[in-house]
Amino acid sequence: MAEHGMNGFVLGVDVGGTKVAAGLVDRQGKIHVQTRTPMAAVGDPAAGLRAVTSAIDLVSRRSPSEQPQGTIRAIGICCPGPLDPIAGRVINPPNLPCWRDYPLAAEVADIYHLPVKLDNDANAAALAEARWGAGRGSKNVFYATIGTGIGTGIVLEGKLYHGRTGAAGEGGHLSIDYRGPRCGCGKAGCIEAYASGPALARRTRERLASGRASKLLPLAKWRIEAVTSEMLGEAYGAGDRLAAEILEETVELLCAWLGNLVDLLDPDVIIMGGGVAVMLQPFLGKIRQQLPQWAINSRSREIPLVMAHYGADAGIAGGAALCSDVIE
Repeated sequence: MAEHGMNGFVLGVDVGGTKVAAGLVDRQGKIHVQTRTPMAAVGDPAAGLRAVTSAIDLVSRRSPSEQPQGTIRAIGICCPGPLDPIAGRVINPPNLPCWRDYPLAAEVADIYHLPVKLDNDANAAALAEARWGAGRGSKNVFYATIGTGIGTGIVLEGKLYHGRTGAAGEGGHLSIDYRGPRCGCGKAGCIEAYASGPALARRTRERLASGRASKLLPLAKWRIEAVTSEMLGEAYGAGDRLAAEILEETVELLCAWLGNLVDLLDPDVIIMGGGVAVMLQPFLGKIRQQLPQWAINSRSREIPLVMAHYGADAGIAGGAALCSDVIE
């Protein structure tokens, strides 16, 4: 670990199914040096741990010209759930089969002799946005990342809300229709089953299979099964009516979902990130306009709806935010 000068840094680690990203983050939330290495998600627990320590070592051993002058004071790790942030244990994430009830925080702390915190990736990103990003200055923040899945995090009075067992904040699995499509979690009608990237692609393929004409077909080389959610944005930009229809329906679904969350939480700000959220950015004004129709909160129109600050670096910043108290 680096020991230069008096300034402090936190090392943020983002563990995913295919990669481990790590970077040094200062007290203002600025990411200095960072790296990405492959994740050994399939294999024994030790191999997964070595992938994490490899990323940490690469960042902490950068040459003096690349590394900011300061001491690494803590390590914050985020990864997909389910996990136990209180005990620092990874429980059984579907895309990290190498770890089952694995004490990741304790293992990393034993190697580096530093404080280590672990949390769900959406929770960590929510805290980073609240501390340093689009929600800076707000005490109560609702964050949603909409991409392959829908992950959410809740910050109340400046602190992550974990609930009794650490399992709170699974907003992507709130059902908006108990008769709706079955979600990967097993429940029916979760917003993730309607508005995630794979859900958008599924709904689009169903319309195309019914005979709808669309610019999406040449994008997919005339193979309906090859249509992806990423193609929707491109087709929408080219004026495709089906793409516009799918995205406008998604806006209505998100409004119904967000209206419930506004009535439940009454946050200071709503922050959206992830690939689907970026694609829906042209519709943010429409969501703001329609949201009061889906909330009984008479002041829901006052709640800002903004895009996330960190984007692809949300995991690194999020991991660091978990330990930001040690450098404040």
